[in-house]
This record gives sequence, structure tokens and C-alpha cells, in this order.
Amino acid sequence: MAAETAQTLDRGLRILTLVAGSESRFTINEIAESLGISRTVAYRLIVTLEEHDLLRRDAQGRIGAGFGMMAFRNAYLPELKSRATPALTRLADASGATAHLTIADGEDAVALLVVEPTRSDMHVAYRVGARHRLDTGAAGKAILLGREAGGVASTSGELQPGAAGMAAPVLGVPGLEASVGIVSLHDIDAATTEPLVVEAARAVAQALA
Repeated sequence: MAAETAQTLDRGLRILTLVAGSESRFTINEIAESLGISRTVAYRLIVTLEEHDLLRRDAQGRIGAGFGMMAFRNAYLPELKSRATPALTRLADASGATAHLTIADGEDAVALLVVEPTRSDMHVAYRVGARHRLDTGAAGKAILLGREAGGVASTSGELQPGAAGMAAPVLGVPGLEASVGIVSLHDIDAATTEPLVVEAARAVAQALA
């Protein structure tokens, strides 16, 4: 009985991981095929997860995340911020610019954590919760790069006149689409700053792994 219960839990968690890691919705057959289980078993698991509001079906019967998933996300945010802060602090102080951790939220990029440099008379005031389209600004563009092969995104004046940005995706953390970057009132010297941004993104990924 214990082994069977553990298998059921494992399958349920795998469904949630599949749904949470994609912007697409799935049919029951697609979920069954992905997990290598029968349609009947997949259906039972999906119905149970729906009862807890962890999954939700749209008008066409395709399955996506339910609002209950937000409770897990909100519970994890303080831990995410705590683990990412040291790397962002080092980046802000080394670059003399405002550093940030930005996550994907649907079609938007949202600043989750912002750290200002300790030794800078002038820097960009970038607030937690700032939201913009993924295809605008270095932070969002870096997240999009993370969906492909990675890379570093640089922009100038896209979100705020006179402000420049550089960001790199946080890679290798299941279920998380994020980037680490800086925003500056001055032109960014790519040769010196890009390695700092890439290392900060790597350090955040390592801290969250």
C-alpha cells in the first residue's frame, strides 16, 4: 500500500511539474503520454488535483494550473529572495548599479528582488513589483533567451529614458523562469560588466538548486 501511495503521489507531482513548467495547456491524453500512464489513471489524478484547485480545465477541456498553485509559489518567494540576495548584493556593489532578480509572470517580467549599490551617489530607483513585457527591457529579453540557448541581453532607454540595462537568464532551476541583471543611469561597459552579470545569474541558480 505504501509503495502504491508513493507512486500516486509521484505521478501527481509530475503532472503539476509538467503544467507549472509550461505556458501551454494540455489534454488528458497528452498528460497520460507524458507520464507514460493510462488515460484512466491520468483522469483520476487530474480530477483529484482539480478538487484541490491545483489544476483547472478551460472551456475546451484543456488543463492548466489552478489558482491553488499560487499558495505554493507565494510560500517559496521569501526563500527565493533570501537565497538570491547575496549574489545580487555582490553584483550591485561590483557594478555600481542597481541589481535585480526578475521572474516571468505570463507575458510579463516582474521585478522580484532589487538591491541598490552601497557606494553610489546616483543610481536607478527600480522598485520591487515593477512589471513590463517580456520582449521589452534587458530583464525580460534575458528570460526569453533562457528559453533558447541562453545569452546576455543589453538594452538602452527601452523602459526609462537614459537608463541602460543588462541581464542574463537564471538557468537550470526547474519551474523558474528568471533573469539577473542591472539597470544603470550610465552606459554599461560590456567588457567589464557582462562577466559580473553572468556570474551573478550562475550564483543565483546555484543558490536555488
